[in-house]
Amino acid sequence: MPILPPGQPLAARPRRVLVAGTSGSGKTTLAARVSVVLGLPHVEIDALFHGPGWTPLETFPAEVERFSSGPAWVTEWQYDAVRDLLAARADLLVWLDLPRRTVMRQVTSRTVRRRLRRERLWNGNLEQPLWTVLTDRDHIVRWAWSTHHQSAVRVPRLLQDRPDLPVVRLRTRDEARRWVGGPLREAARGGRDLPSEPPPQPGP
Repeated sequence: MPILPPGQPLAARPRRVLVAGTSGSGKTTLAARVSVVLGLPHVEIDALFHGPGWTPLETFPAEVERFSSGPAWVTEWQYDAVRDLLAARADLLVWLDLPRRTVMRQVTSRTVRRRLRRERLWNGNLEQPLWTVLTDRDHIVRWAWSTHHQSAVRVPRLLQDRPDLPVVRLRTRDEARRWVGGPLREAARGGRDLPSEPPPQPGP
């Protein structure tokens, strides 16, 4: 199945939706909007992954297995340990493919805001001091820069394994806004529901 442009109607109302994109692209914000329009639960995958002190939670794989085996959800497509599982069970992937300059502006302003306001994130975590962008190779700002290209590799590879999976590519924030208010909302109002049989299981 070819990648769908943002103006193309969806063939059916999706029930298991992944939102792909690099760090800082706005995946979580878009996933939350999709969940509201479709009336599906949004599972913020970062909240399942990050424990206190930014330590990965041991329960993460089991929690993802649990929710993704259900009939309806929206979540972000990230973390290598569960990426294949989620891709095998999704019936729509939304690719938020923003330019690098847009992503870097967003992730930088978000990081500064969170740090200056001391915003509490998952399990009480705080953003690192701003100066650590100079010393931490995995700092979120540096990570967003160095991994920006990866979705452009992962999505075509996914389509080789799941040629049946609809993929919508959104290249700007305005495209994302118009898609949510257009094709997605139309699918929610009158689209044919996809079958509710158990989702396909990932291969060995």
